[in-house]
Amino acid sequence: MEENKITFNTIDEYILQFPPEVQETLNTLRKVIKEAATDAEEKISYQMPTFALHGNLVHFAAYKNHIGFYPTSSGIAAFKQELSEYKGAKGSVQFPIDKPLPFELISRIVKYRVAENKKRAQDKLKKKK
Repeated sequence: MEENKITFNTIDEYILQFPPEVQETLNTLRKVIKEAATDAEEKISYQMPTFALHGNLVHFAAYKNHIGFYPTSSGIAAFKQELSEYKGAKGSVQFPIDKPLPFELISRIVKYRVAENKKRAQDKLKKKK
């Protein structure tokens, strides 16, 4: 039924659909995430750019009025105070598209998620032994 729905195979394809100024923001966001999660794999999941390392780390997406950042509920909870000025939900935060993104904060959230996923993977290994 949804034949008109665009599907993306790469993050590059996803980013290219937006106007140049949004592409610039998304490319910077992607770079910040890559630097904070050097071993993470890029993929498209839920039709959003996704970084994965021992499971999904973070997703991001652009909308008309905001950039959505999805570091799971634990990533939001750990930085609740610093994210309080932004709209959000249990596992997401909305950064207004017309304001600079808090890249330093995003980097810290991604690093937190990397540590969390690595610990979870190590704990699983210990249980198997």
